[in-house]
Amino acid sequence: MSISAKYDPSEVEGKRYQEWLEKGFFSSKPNPDKEPYTILIPPPNVTGVLHMGHMLNNTIQDVLIRKARMEGKEACWVPGTDHASIATEAKVVNLLREKGITKADLTREEFLEHAFEWKEKYGGIILNQLQRLGASCDWDRTFFTMDEKNSKAVVDVFISYFKKGYVYRDYKMVNWDPKAQTTISNEEVIYKDVDAALYYVEYAIEGSDKKVTIATTRPETILGDTAICINPEDERYAHLRGKRAIVPLVNRSIPIIEDEYVDIEFGTGCLKVTPAHDTNDYDLGQKHNLETIDILNDDGTIADQAGFFVGQSREEARKNMSIWLKDNGYMAKTESMRHKVGFSERNPDTVIEPKLSLQWFVDMQKLVGPALDNVLNDNIQFFPDKFKNTYKHWLENIKDWPISRQLWWGQQIPAYYYGEDGVAVGKTKEEALEMAIKDSGNTSLTLDDLKQDEDVVDTWFSSALLPISVFDGFENPNNEEFNYYYPTQVLVTGWDIIFFWVARMIISGYEFGDDKPFEKVYFTGMVRDLKRRKMSKSLGNSPDALGLLDQYGADGVRVGMLLSSAAGNDLLFDEKLCEQGRNFSNKIWNAFRLIKSWEIKDQPQEASAAIANEWFGNRIDQVLVELDDLFGKFRLSEALMSTYKLVWDDFCSWYLEMIKPAYGEPVDQKTYDQAIAYIEKLMRIIHPFMPFLSEEIWQNLKEREENDYLIVAEWPTANAFDEAMIKATTDSFEAVSNVRNARNSYGISPKEALELKIKAVDYSALEKFFPVIEKLGNVSTISETKDKVDNSEGFIIDRDEYFVLLGEHASADDQKEEVEAEIKRLKGFLIGIDKKLSNEKFVNNAPEKVIAMEKKKKEDTEAKIAILEAKL
Repeated sequence: MSISAKYDPSEVEGKRYQEWLEKGFFSSKPNPDKEPYTILIPPPNVTGVLHMGHMLNNTIQDVLIRKARMEGKEACWVPGTDHASIATEAKVVNLLREKGITKADLTREEFLEHAFEWKEKYGGIILNQLQRLGASCDWDRTFFTMDEKNSKAVVDVFISYFKKGYVYRDYKMVNWDPKAQTTISNEEVIYKDVDAALYYVEYAIEGSDKKVTIATTRPETILGDTAICINPEDERYAHLRGKRAIVPLVNRSIPIIEDEYVDIEFGTGCLKVTPAHDTNDYDLGQKHNLETIDILNDDGTIADQAGFFVGQSREEARKNMSIWLKDNGYMAKTESMRHKVGFSERNPDTVIEPKLSLQWFVDMQKLVGPALDNVLNDNIQFFPDKFKNTYKHWLENIKDWPISRQLWWGQQIPAYYYGEDGVAVGKTKEEALEMAIKDSGNTSLTLDDLKQDEDVVDTWFSSALLPISVFDGFENPNNEEFNYYYPTQVLVTGWDIIFFWVARMIISGYEFGDDKPFEKVYFTGMVRDLKRRKMSKSLGNSPDALGLLDQYGADGVRVGMLLSSAAGNDLLFDEKLCEQGRNFSNKIWNAFRLIKSWEIKDQPQEASAAIANEWFGNRIDQVLVELDDLFGKFRLSEALMSTYKLVWDDFCSWYLEMIKPAYGEPVDQKTYDQAIAYIEKLMRIIHPFMPFLSEEIWQNLKEREENDYLIVAEWPTANAFDEAMIKATTDSFEAVSNVRNARNSYGISPKEALELKIKAVDYSALEKFFPVIEKLGNVSTISETKDKVDNSEGFIIDRDEYFVLLGEHASADDQKEEVEAEIKRLKGFLIGIDKKLSNEKFVNNAPEKVIAMEKKKKEDTEAKIAILEAKL
């Protein structure tokens, strides 16, 4: 079997992934003899391409699903894409514009034909890119949130909500995206601090020469003012009660009203009221029966009814209005300020406009009860659980959800209008007609009298149903797949969509699935750059994800990202981490090549190799216990680090050194077989993190049966381990390191054998491990001593004192300065420890283990100082 000198991911990854696909290892079917382990992918936008957030999130999911598969569970990872109404429609509109076609030129059906054509051409890109990462999804189950099954589910849910009175249609103030020309929910508004001007504008009091000054950041909205409001307790404006003011430029006479809503301390204490363009102003307008004048078109330009600056953008109108006010003596002054402004999450450069609009809403208060209770009582567990408080606060203060979107790409609302105010719903127009006739009593109604709502539902409305709909739980409730796979086991997602998606899935799960949609939610952090900035194209700080895979290999990138991705904490991405991951791949490959290169001979096993085998077997079991605990707590970064140390430090360094034959010499069969067995076991452990490299080594370790692949190999079971044996072996490694340090300090050649004497509490207990010290430290003899040894380099391990005999290499003159410097350093270190131990706050609050560790450091340091002082 030929093994390449260097591990080349480009030659391995595509080949192995294709084999896994062809063997059907990713596929899942209900199996009553197996425990299901199901993960639903957070569907990336169909418009998307792989970025760093996808890489982190999907690597974590793949780690979990691969481990579950090896544990003998029926692993089912369901992939898919989200139709992303706003983003996709914008892309299709832009594409049509390039062809000289506007949306207005097309019927709805014609537009959707173009949209689906675009989706078929570009929509699968990101899923193909996830395969490059190693994602072991059941691709036969790939869903699209606008496919027939999911679209039917959306219609079913809307109708169910309507019949229960959970959805309603009303004129309300909403968040309007002028670029997408649709409403969006509160959660899709991103608030940013921006610099702005605060304009102090004077309004004339009708019938007098008095004026009142009002501060605003949006002078263009003066065109829609219908009142001025003062606080009834504000004596400064007592003379204005019952009066009217004149709106500048438009000369409209408006009432001066009184309301406690006005903050006396803020600004001038006077508020201009524009009910059509501010949520709080709208509430005041409703309360005081004010006129509502909408001065903006859907695209954010000034409307005809404003009377001035018609057709101008909001920004243009603001500038021109401020110039007019100044030129005509209405501008008292301007000030610079910084305040929060809402932007559209879907169009980050677009300022959201509060707008009065007729929309469909979900009455969330009627639905949140079970979703709140079952997270607070840990029926659904959050990792980290700090996000329970965030979730609780949102659900306890939840607002009704506007779900209608003024788009064509998406699931059209199944509501039909007839007469003046009749509304009926149905899966078909015929069903809606039946409801309309029944509700109205008008038997003469026909299909022609019904007109379907033009809007579609919010994309999140459909994705909230996925845990049920992907298993056909709406059309075929209690089918085999739904009963087996639902609820799913884990959801892995970013904390930033806890409201958009997680909460809404939980709400839908209890409303329609009669159970939680998942058992656990693992929240990942955001991937940020080293300056803690969010990755974005505009900042130019987002690496080319595919470029990283090309350069470092999928395993290298996976390791690099996972090493710094503690649950819920942001990952500060540094490309050096991927380089570290690649180096780890090379280290493992070289260790594998080394073992396979040894000549095997029928000869006795060396004592150091026997110790190595016993120690490493125990060490693996110790790490497996750690891993079970860490995986259970979703501390995957720590789990990888434990695995990393086991492979790099324990296996590649100490174990291989202990068993390695002398240059040119053969190894015995027993040691070789043990080494192969251990590297095979290590590949099982490392496979979820590094699937490609581990599978390649697995296939090259020995001849395999046709379907003997690591991806479906058994996860190793942790056996009881001998902690004392591990500790004793680790102490022998410490002894070796100290012997090597002595060599370096005195310039002694590694080829020169040294003598070692030990003053031990229990010398006989140490003897078993002398072969390790002798082989790795090139020590010729080890003997016991009852006293300190002259002309030696001493060190302490626990309560045992070790002395490396220096012979002719000892030179007091040469070493005196170095020893004195070391004593000075150790005494400084001791002062730091004493400070800690004398600090009551530290002693009272630190865990017992930490206190004990500090005391042990103090004891060891004092002993080292004593040895060095005796040496002087």
